Amino acid sequence: MSKLIKIALVGRPNVGKSSLFNRICKKRISIVDEAEGVTRDRLYTDTEVFGHRVTIIDTGGIDPSSKLPHNEEIRRQAEIAIEEADSIILVADGRVGITALDKQIAQLLLQQKKKVTLAVNKIDGQHQMDLVHEFYPLAIENMVAVSAVQGFQIAELLEAAIQGLTFEEEVEPTTSSAIRVAVVGRPNVGKSTFMNYILQEERCVVSPVAGTTRDSIDADLCIDGVNYTFIDTAGIRRKNAEHDVIEKFAAIRTERAIERADVCIFVLDALEGMTAQEKRIATHIEEHGKGCILLFNKWDLVKGFRMEHCLKSIQEEVSFLKHCPTFFVSAKNGRNLDKIFSVVKEVYEQTHRRITTGQLNKFMEKAIQKCHPPMIQGRRLRIFYMAQVEVHPPKFVLFVNKPELMSPTYKKYIIHQFREMYGFAGVPVLFMLKGRDAKTKKQEEALVKEEFSYEEIPEEEVAFEEGEEAFFEESLS
Repeated sequence: MSKLIKIALVGRPNVGKSSLFNRICKKRISIVDEAEGVTRDRLYTDTEVFGHRVTIIDTGGIDPSSKLPHNEEIRRQAEIAIEEADSIILVADGRVGITALDKQIAQLLLQQKKKVTLAVNKIDGQHQMDLVHEFYPLAIENMVAVSAVQGFQIAELLEAAIQGLTFEEEVEPTTSSAIRVAVVGRPNVGKSTFMNYILQEERCVVSPVAGTTRDSIDADLCIDGVNYTFIDTAGIRRKNAEHDVIEKFAAIRTERAIERADVCIFVLDALEGMTAQEKRIATHIEEHGKGCILLFNKWDLVKGFRMEHCLKSIQEEVSFLKHCPTFFVSAKNGRNLDKIFSVVKEVYEQTHRRITTGQLNKFMEKAIQKCHPPMIQGRRLRIFYMAQVEVHPPKFVLFVNKPELMSPTYKKYIIHQFREMYGFAGVPVLFMLKGRDAKTKKQEEALVKEEFSYEEIPEEEVAFEEGEEAFFEESLS
């Protein structure tokens, strides 16, 4: 498989790199805000540029003198992007003009001996083109005035960025057929550490400070011929704990990551166990019908507490979690993480599993023989048959006489028996009841009435062919 050309967007903080990234990709991937230091991790996405597929990399702002949190880690992430990029776009602010930090970054990039293009951002039209001349001292030959917000001269910028690059034979994008895996949980439970370990690189900024990750970060992997897209997400806080707009955006991106994922790896802190916020996350996963794998992280720090007790306390809070594969791991040293990929594949296959109607009806017959539905106000539930109507998540319909006669206890019994028979580990199983509607019932009653009623026919209208009358009388006798 050939490698895609990579284009990295770099520059000092708050010059519009994320806005330009979103404009090039034609998607709102990176969080954009007026505050500095919003982007912290490297964000990758594949897009089409003049018929060629390329990878665009968004980075955090480079400012060695900044006192903002995680500044050193953000700079390191940008340096990694510069090292692996084939072409670099230095983004500057045309309204502010050239700064000492712009000169410092430009000198750093020119030393890399790579193709560098200067994007003078926030130039909204031809009437502001004179502002570009101020940037000639940066000594970058390719210079294009653009507006990420207005979309001005984006095509010209991309043409300059890829000019002279050699494209290998085209490859088909793998993300559409990949298993999408969202890594979710509360802040500071170790999601980014887990991502860095399985990717075997410093892909995400890791810090003991909660809320370090803000964007949803996609990373593609191919293990044993199976393509995976892992999505690192921001930790979901309580609504009243979201202190600013950026944290609200991060929570929205996390919820969207769950919605577009096939399987969720639900990371919990083994030292703290289940909280009310994690119950909400588990419910969100179940309601969207996503496969789920439980990861108790930081297990290397737990002393004097058994796995069984930890697992039981979680299962009592959310019944769905008792059917999910569970791992007790340490993302920091990689303990028990070797089987994650195979289990993710198994759960994904379970979400697409289909059972025939014949098998389901045999199961239902045995379940009813084992325990009949209870009598409710002198009436008993009758289950005619059962069928699977959807996959991902598996959805089953029970056709019954009266849906209201299905008690919650008996429904739990059916689901429990179903889980014992077919498993569906880590997958929410949806059961729906469908009764006979009024129209169907009226048609059935009319048919029965027609079968058991007759009209008296006058004798003069009864005529027999020759020999039929004698045969009729003989049959009556």
